[in-house]
Amino acid sequence: MRRRTSRLLGGIALVTSLALGATACGGSDDGAGTESVSAEDIQAALDKGGTVTVWSWEPTLKTVAADFQKKHPKVKINLVSERSGDKHYTALSNAISAGKGVPDVAQLEYFSIGQYSLTKGLTDLSGFGADKLASAYTPGPWNAVTEGDKVYGLPMDSGPMALFYNKKVFDKYKIAVPTTWDEYLDAARKLHKADPKAYIANDTGDAGFTTSLLWQAGSRPYKVDGTNVKIDFGDANAKKFTDVWQKLIDEKLLAPVTSWTDDWYKGLGDGSIATLSTGAWMPANFESGVPNASGQWRVAPLPAWAQGDKASAENGGSALTVPALAKNKELAYAFVEYANSGEGVASRVSEGAFPATQAELKSTEFLGKEFPYFGGQKANEIFAASAANVADDWSYLPFQAYANSIFNDTVGKAYISGTRLEDGLKAWQDASVKYGEEQGFTVEK
Repeated sequence: MRRRTSRLLGGIALVTSLALGATACGGSDDGAGTESVSAEDIQAALDKGGTVTVWSWEPTLKTVAADFQKKHPKVKINLVSERSGDKHYTALSNAISAGKGVPDVAQLEYFSIGQYSLTKGLTDLSGFGADKLASAYTPGPWNAVTEGDKVYGLPMDSGPMALFYNKKVFDKYKIAVPTTWDEYLDAARKLHKADPKAYIANDTGDAGFTTSLLWQAGSRPYKVDGTNVKIDFGDANAKKFTDVWQKLIDEKLLAPVTSWTDDWYKGLGDGSIATLSTGAWMPANFESGVPNASGQWRVAPLPAWAQGDKASAENGGSALTVPALAKNKELAYAFVEYANSGEGVASRVSEGAFPATQAELKSTEFLGKEFPYFGGQKANEIFAASAANVADDWSYLPFQAYANSIFNDTVGKAYISGTRLEDGLKAWQDASVKYGEEQGFTVEK
């Protein structure tokens, strides 16, 4: 399943991050500088033709590639899509390290872009004209692909968060849809008291989910300036999250079920898991993975940390990038722009992708789409509003994949032992600091 693969990448294999971390301060300068490529250069490359190799797990690119080839018959798009998860990143890192077999275009999740850009593995696309496209995208995704005036990819999709809830369950127990996380806690208590087999949500510890809620709460645990890094989970805004989530854990109000497992799908289908707080890419997974619950679920804005606060956050999403060692950069950029800024966007949205582009998010057709699965609700109105309320100052670590891989060894202990969530975050912080220093980063404490 497409989005299942994307979300599982939070636990990316250690070998990938080690390969990247080992060159954190000493990456090659070859091909990493800003190149100046005009629209005429790109058109000349299209007229001449050639092959563009694209590594991506995104199924909607199949249609985009076919359409692009019809538009530019001398260009062949070689779409390599069998790799997914850690295999995708490991293969890319190994190819870059070896200096051969590197694709012309590579799909990267937002959290991983910093690792490749810092090690000078990506082409700065500002010289191709990508910097002129800033206003075309929502703030969160654009911030994820840029560093200062450098642009390391074009946003492919986004994951503004929302609350998916089982209306049938909420109506049965007369539970109001929570608008704040305190109300969410109250709803969790009410539901579990009414039915001890039912839980407000599942959670066994997830790095991406945790950082998304910290993002929404206003916490900024990561500050990154090249190889200078600061990691701090001890701010007051982080405490907003830990205070509420610790109560959910202490009172055993979260189903001990891991997401994307058979038990998880079963819980979403039978009502024993009553809500899901995640990205706007989720609807297709409900339709294919929980078909028996069609008509029972609805979408609402993500609960706020304070009444009236509209802040949201991203969860998931990726970009198309051009590796520094790509052979056909002009053709590669032409395809990336077509897929993520041009005609390809509408094609991908029609097949279920959630856009990162302002035009699609504001279009009458997009906003007016009715979702039969959600009882005919115009869910995109909620998703679009969420996207507009994502703060654009969030940063990921340049070794985020490694940090995510040790989440369950640190924060995850709070879900299965007496470890406090705050202590788990501190342990995650300490382990991340230690790793960063070992890899040559300057880490502020």
